Amino acid sequence: MLITAKKIISPVSYLCKTVCRTLSTSAVAKEEKIKIKDGVINYVKVGNGAHHALFLPGALGTIWTEGKPQIEGFNRDKFTLVVWDPPGYGKSRPPEKVFSTDFYDRDADAAYEFMKALKIPKYSLLGFSDGGITSLIHAAKYPDAVNKLVVWGTNSFILPNELEMYKKIRDINSWSKRMREPLVEIYGEELFAKYWAQWVDGMEALYKTKDGNICAELLKNIKCPTFILYGQKDPLVDSVHASHLHTHIDGSRIHLYPEGKHHIHLKYAEDFNQRVQEFLLKP
Repeated sequence: MLITAKKIISPVSYLCKTVCRTLSTSAVAKEEKIKIKDGVINYVKVGNGAHHALFLPGALGTIWTEGKPQIEGFNRDKFTLVVWDPPGYGKSRPPEKVFSTDFYDRDADAAYEFMKALKIPKYSLLGFSDGGITSLIHAAKYPDAVNKLVVWGTNSFILPNELEMYKKIRDINSWSKRMREPLVEIYGEELFAKYWAQWVDGMEALYKTKDGNICAELLKNIKCPTFILYGQKDPLVDSVHASHLHTHIDGSRIHLYPEGKHHIHLKYAEDFNQRVQEFLLKP
């Protein structure tokens, strides 16, 4: 089904609302920085639990725009939760992000180097949207490091109609002021506009050079227990993706939110956190 550009933009506005609450949240968990091979990573680490997990935000996403309910809601006696600003996003700059056709692979490698730098050799991955793609690649490439995998709002390839939808909102001037301003706060208007346009261009390059494939061929290499969550009214990620992941990741389980959209971890935070934590703690 064709989805209009207007519907695509609306989940972004939901994400952006959380940015305005950053200051109150920042007192709860302290941001730190650590150097890795290709730059510096800004992150938050909370909890003292034996089960370590890394939360990976989506495109242009940061610790506080996307990980706040998990930072506040995960059981800190059972989990040690790490949330990063992905390389080139948020405060994990410089260097700036380069949206080449291999940037997901580079982020997956960076996540591995990052967790090594933190001296956490075994961990689970919680990947949202673009962060989910990075997590899929990471789990396939570094199976010995990954305990369990959780992904939501995630795809392993790009559909033709999805690419067309991205292109319709390439120019941030087409966004409403309410949706644009929070990301301008993080990046500045010039960098935000450049990043978003380059992200869309990166998706188009992936589509043209790889026939829309991002990492579909790697799904068979994911051997860890995997939990796929999906909002059935997601305007950004077609339902075929959740089905494809479930079919091609051996032994994976799936949970659907019938009224959910893209940011189910924000909209249904309590239920989401409970389901994910139960999955992670299950022997």
